[in-house]
Amino acid sequence: MKNTTISSKNKALKILLIIVFIILWFLIFLSFRITFNWFKDDSLSYMDENLTTEQRVTALMEQMTVSEKIWQMILVERGSIFDPLDIAKYSIWAVLNGSGDNPFLNTSSGWLEMVNNMQAYAQRSRLRIPLLYGVDTTHWHTNVHGATVFPHSIWLWATRDADLVRRIGKATAEEMVATNIFWWYSPNLDIAIDPRWGRFYESFGSDPNLVWELGQAYIGWFQSNLSNGARAMATAKHYLGNGSMVWGSSSQSNYFIDKWWSFISEKELREVHLVPFKKAVDAKVWSVMIGLNSWKWVKVSANKYLITDLLKKELWFDGIVISDWYWAYEIEWNGYKSLIKAINAGIDMVMLPYDYKSFSANMETAVKKWDVSMERIDDAVRRILTKKIELWLFKKNLIPKKDFQIFWSTEHRNIAREAVRKSLVLLKNNDNLLPLSKETKKIIISGSAANNLGKQSWGWTIEWQGVDWNKFPGTTILSGIRNIVSKNTDIEFSELWDFWSSEIADVGIAIVWEDPYAEWVWDKRMLVLSNQDLAAIQKTKSSCRRLVVIIISGRPINIRNQEKDWWAIIAAWLPWSEWQGVADVIFWDYPFTGQLPVKWDLK
Repeated sequence: MKNTTISSKNKALKILLIIVFIILWFLIFLSFRITFNWFKDDSLSYMDENLTTEQRVTALMEQMTVSEKIWQMILVERGSIFDPLDIAKYSIWAVLNGSGDNPFLNTSSGWLEMVNNMQAYAQRSRLRIPLLYGVDTTHWHTNVHGATVFPHSIWLWATRDADLVRRIGKATAEEMVATNIFWWYSPNLDIAIDPRWGRFYESFGSDPNLVWELGQAYIGWFQSNLSNGARAMATAKHYLGNGSMVWGSSSQSNYFIDKWWSFISEKELREVHLVPFKKAVDAKVWSVMIGLNSWKWVKVSANKYLITDLLKKELWFDGIVISDWYWAYEIEWNGYKSLIKAINAGIDMVMLPYDYKSFSANMETAVKKWDVSMERIDDAVRRILTKKIELWLFKKNLIPKKDFQIFWSTEHRNIAREAVRKSLVLLKNNDNLLPLSKETKKIIISGSAANNLGKQSWGWTIEWQGVDWNKFPGTTILSGIRNIVSKNTDIEFSELWDFWSSEIADVGIAIVWEDPYAEWVWDKRMLVLSNQDLAAIQKTKSSCRRLVVIIISGRPINIRNQEKDWWAIIAAWLPWSEWQGVADVIFWDYPFTGQLPVKWDLK
């Protein structure tokens, strides 16, 4: 009897062990299936490319929970995702790299590896919806070390060459897509009115007609099909009236004009500031970013009339409306109420950019309390998923390898060089000093910017506020001049204007500049040359017979009281990585053709 009892216990224990083994095996199997996405169900209808985009979006949304829909509306900064498993756990489906947020290996291959790794985590989520990955830069793919650095927008306006802007758009898209990134937060369609604004140089200028012409040209080619069939998505920003802000009206103590108030009439708003955005919608731009300004005491991010009634309904914009950096939380002091106002105004995707968990919790609460309707959420999600499918993200979410020769290629560098020489504006030329002869006997050059690519490239290059070094590829003005003049020309360079030779030079070139900056950091009341710049000009002038002053700036500088004894003045704006284009024009390989994009009165 005792043996029978022991035998029964052993049998029960074996059965229990078998059950435990089966459960453990199932859990391990499930874990591996989630981790490596084994046994994919390719019959999911939203994966069927034979269906229309609308049918695929509908099929996908039918399978999504409310939480998964809310997560589609979140745009997260990469650096705030401390655990990449959160991408699959919470179904994070939109990520951006802010300016200066770069991978450890800041190269084209390093960027591709970073994005592919993020996309791989997205493929572990339940519905395997790929990430919509974007970069926050203003003048091309300049977070990446080794990318071609084209001029900022306002200097492209100086070229008045729409075909050139189209080619820059295509070149930018090619370099961006090579890193598996398909979304770029540009072009800036603000009408630049007050040069004291720190974002003045991001615009195409002050003429609405040229702003829309160049913006439309850029969007059309940036979003066109590339040679490999890929497409990229542009963003028209900052909607609406961002360039009309009034100096000194901000509620924030460290801002003087950025993120401030605009009091213009609706007539002016429509006839001046809306025009470029209307043309961008006509050009089928796929996303629009809402500005940080307020119009008639209401922040645009909370203005349902401007976003839903005007942009979406009147202009028939069917793309994605996104907020700018953190601005959906700046509408009022209460973060929850602020967020609800932004969503109900018509914002589809919120650039958080950090605390994604609290956003999801707030939105789920808003749905339960009927503060935000499911109709509004479904509209936002449908817009987002439509663009993901149209960008082919479901078929190209992982790019195993790329030919990175497109980066800083000869073709792209030649386009950048052309843009530089066409943007130069000759402000003054006494006695036709320019162009200079390549056979000039002796030339002295002063100013540290003459041999500093960082100071030439400015804000939004590698870092948000720019860099101050020569560690990325390009040509400085010093090397550009040395490359073009005769071997018999004696060139002497001094950063500090201390020229060792006592011989008076035939020509002196003094290069002065604004320090690199971006956004509100350099809202500046007085736009004048520094005492250091003026001293540099005077010392250079005392060592030469005739003086050329080259001004590197993001806006017009007041030089009315200093320029009388300068022979020639060139507005070089921000020539970026291809300063050889400056030497091309100074020494007459090409003529000066640039025209002022904004008013610059020497008299």
